[in-house]
Amino acid sequence: MLYTKTCGELTSKDIGQEVILCGWVHARRDHGKLIFIDIRDRYGLTQVVFIPKDAPEVYQKAGNLRSEFVIKLKGKVNPRPKGTINLKIPTGEIEILAQELEILNTSNTLPFEISDNLEIGEEIRLKYRYLDIRRPKTLSNLLSRHKLYQVCRNYLDKEGFIEVETPILTKSTPEGARDFLVPSRLSPGEFYALPQSPQLFKQILMVAGIQKYFQIAKCFRDEDLRADRQPEFTQLDIEMSFLAEEDIFKLSEGLFYALFKELKGIELQVPFKRISYQEAMSRYNTDKPDLRETESEFAFVWIVDFPLFKYNKEEKRWDSEHHPFTAPNPEDMPLLETNDLSKIRSRSYDLVLNGQEISSGSIRIHNQGLQNKIFQILGLTDEETKLKFGFLLEAFSFGAPPHGGIAFGLDRLLAILTNSESIREVIPFPKTQKGTCPMTNAPSEVDAKQLRELRLTLNKNKNT
Repeated sequence: MLYTKTCGELTSKDIGQEVILCGWVHARRDHGKLIFIDIRDRYGLTQVVFIPKDAPEVYQKAGNLRSEFVIKLKGKVNPRPKGTINLKIPTGEIEILAQELEILNTSNTLPFEISDNLEIGEEIRLKYRYLDIRRPKTLSNLLSRHKLYQVCRNYLDKEGFIEVETPILTKSTPEGARDFLVPSRLSPGEFYALPQSPQLFKQILMVAGIQKYFQIAKCFRDEDLRADRQPEFTQLDIEMSFLAEEDIFKLSEGLFYALFKELKGIELQVPFKRISYQEAMSRYNTDKPDLRETESEFAFVWIVDFPLFKYNKEEKRWDSEHHPFTAPNPEDMPLLETNDLSKIRSRSYDLVLNGQEISSGSIRIHNQGLQNKIFQILGLTDEETKLKFGFLLEAFSFGAPPHGGIAFGLDRLLAILTNSESIREVIPFPKTQKGTCPMTNAPSEVDAKQLRELRLTLNKNKNT
């Protein structure tokens, strides 16, 4: 490395050492014949003093420094003079007496200061996201994201899970939202879809005998955006074989206990409360009840016994409440042969935290005949079923074990943990509410050559 110490680790124990630091000029102050700067990196700030009689050439260079110049400097760790100690930062008892200075890069005047104390519009923050990430709050959110990933991976590894990646370019299947489509150059007129979730692949992995699978997975849905929605988002996806609902509840509660202890220093009360969908609707008029008694409390509740189907009045047909791979409650199986499908309960469950759904899952259908029956109720013809789900049904014919799982919305969870107003605050490079990226100007037009290679033509009339 070009540096021997970071800008956040030096203390009074290091007094007398010669060190090399690299980072950005956070602030510069001229005090008579002395020049002070704060040098900043990801780890913190260190004060540096330039004295003309000790290093005249270095002092001359320091006169050219401006905010966000990238520098490398060598110096000696000294105690700060009495009355100048800053106990608000870890390095506040020391300063560096500069001996050498190299300007690695300069910086234009910034569109906003690197500070949390300013109100900055979201549009300009996203346009200059690489500057916004330098601000302590945004950087802290990304560090929290990193820690959350590490806790999840370590916890699930200890529980015997295998992390398996599933395809991003996949088949378009009806899962409740619009797919993002990707045209295929090698198969003209045909399209891949970006996955709304790894749902079918994780079920295939259970058929494959993986038994305990997880993935920190990117998911894509072409839907209208709100504060808690993005066209691409991240899930912790989990699937297990030979299990019942209790196994999912116990695993999830153990994971959240570990997460909150590590990230917030809080020991959660487990097991979490459970209420049925019917009770939630009758008592709270929502299936996402906020059970907090005080923003400071974290109130978890499992919602269970959702309906398997919901009636689509516009199209006069039955839809899945969650998705068509959710198993019915065994007690309600006879109702599948009647016209009264509204009373059939599913083996699905949501986990709600402070009035927000942060995870959802179910015990899946693993029997080919039952899965076909559900597709028929949903109005799919045999031909449509074979076209869209033939590979799944074929897999079920080769010994599919009972299985189920759950997916956690990591962006939404992080927004709650960091007290952020929007999930955009905890995503490294988010889209706006219009689904655009101000930094790269995506989405954007492509040139005519690319369209010809894909054998596509565009109709630029927005009204057709």
